[in-house]
Amino acid sequence: MALIASPSFNLAACRRDVLAGLTASFALVPESIAFALVAQLNPMMGLYGAAIICFVTALLGGRPGMISGAAGSMVMVIIALVAQHGTAYFLWTVLLSGIVMMLFGLLRLSVLVRMIPHPVMLGFVNGLAIVIALSQLGHFKVDGHFLTGMPLGVMVALAAMTMAIVYLVPRVFSAIPPALIAIGVMGLAAWGLHLPTRTLGDMANMAGGWPTPAWPMAPLTLDTLKIITPYALLMAMVGLLETLLTFNLTCDITRTAGQPNRECVALGAANVLSGLCGGMGGCAMIGQTMINLGSGGRGRLSGIVCGGMVMLYILCLSPLIAHIPLAALVGVMFVVAQQTFAWNSLRTVGRVPRSDIAIIVVVTVVTVVTDLAIAVMCGVVIAALVFAWKHAAQLQIRRDTQDGNICYYGRGTLFFASTTRFDAAFDPRHDSERTTLDCRHLLLADHSAIAALEALRRRYAQEGKQLVLTGLGAHSQRLLARAHALSDSH
Repeated sequence: MALIASPSFNLAACRRDVLAGLTASFALVPESIAFALVAQLNPMMGLYGAAIICFVTALLGGRPGMISGAAGSMVMVIIALVAQHGTAYFLWTVLLSGIVMMLFGLLRLSVLVRMIPHPVMLGFVNGLAIVIALSQLGHFKVDGHFLTGMPLGVMVALAAMTMAIVYLVPRVFSAIPPALIAIGVMGLAAWGLHLPTRTLGDMANMAGGWPTPAWPMAPLTLDTLKIITPYALLMAMVGLLETLLTFNLTCDITRTAGQPNRECVALGAANVLSGLCGGMGGCAMIGQTMINLGSGGRGRLSGIVCGGMVMLYILCLSPLIAHIPLAALVGVMFVVAQQTFAWNSLRTVGRVPRSDIAIIVVVTVVTVVTDLAIAVMCGVVIAALVFAWKHAAQLQIRRDTQDGNICYYGRGTLFFASTTRFDAAFDPRHDSERTTLDCRHLLLADHSAIAALEALRRRYAQEGKQLVLTGLGAHSQRLLARAHALSDSH
């Protein structure tokens, strides 16, 4: 029975992956074109980048079910570069950023993402959900002005109907992803009724040939490296950060583990290949990943199908998908934004420390106003400062008298944030000639702790008195020995 059931199960999983990848591919196309236009690049560069990066990361990456492509977060980094130096320098930048990503993974540096606190993750998710929703408003504009009259009414109606289908269909039918059904129904309605609404074909010409690998036209000289290196490093940092955060989110949703370092190497290889083939750089895309996961995509096949379909759109299917109304994809992305937003974070108000709420809000706002990298860095810095403040407050110094001598008992961690509190607890002027500091429950954490102890001993020496340390732990002794400090302590 098990042998009979296994192929059936695999076939069902493959069917879900194929349909999920097909659905995600529809949402990948307009995003890729829009990001290319924002960067003043040929829209085909966005499509080539989306197809290559999605396919390669799905095939070689460490997180099945995650969709990568030409991402807007990385586009914002290179707008100035393209404007000042042109496309050839941009392609070299994509190549170099891919090499940096590969080195990051080979050096197993993905563990650094563990330093990102949970409130920062919530702020990241909420901020990107808002960004996804706000970015859809651009589809309601033509030549920088919002639509009016009948075109606006039709687009709003189609978007609303798409959202209704996505929400209602799963209640009665689940064999096909509801987003795919909604896109198909809206496409047939717009084409059959000749509705006056914008379609994918209105964004750009999507027809093209196979991408051909070739070195960028700009000469690779020292001057070129000086120009592209800062942009490449920033692109790599933004891409890796968004990929690893989306990686963690995907793991949480699917309740499965992945290989983050392998994902970084695969992402780097995909960017190198994309740059060689004239495509944009990219990373994991949370919106398309949520569409894929929500449609049942869990395996590598979903990403492979997604990337493969984008390439088919370029080669031979562009006349078909050109009739898909943008309103349908806007409706799907609005649903994705609603489902991506961590609504449970709103219920944590009053239940978790106010500092955590502040971090969530700051990261969310900064993500929307600036970009993801700055937002996460702000969140991590704030979380670190809050942790240091709270940890410093836990330091306790108790004063006692034994046989006429003063003895201090330390408890907690002595580090840069607690040295002021530590120093204020002692009174060398009125203490005994021989004063003892019991360090059995005191941990010395950094150089600031060593400096604080040395300064304290000098204060006692200036009063003609001696400070003796007792009960130092093994870690504290190694720290002092390495710094050649307080050699007479024991």
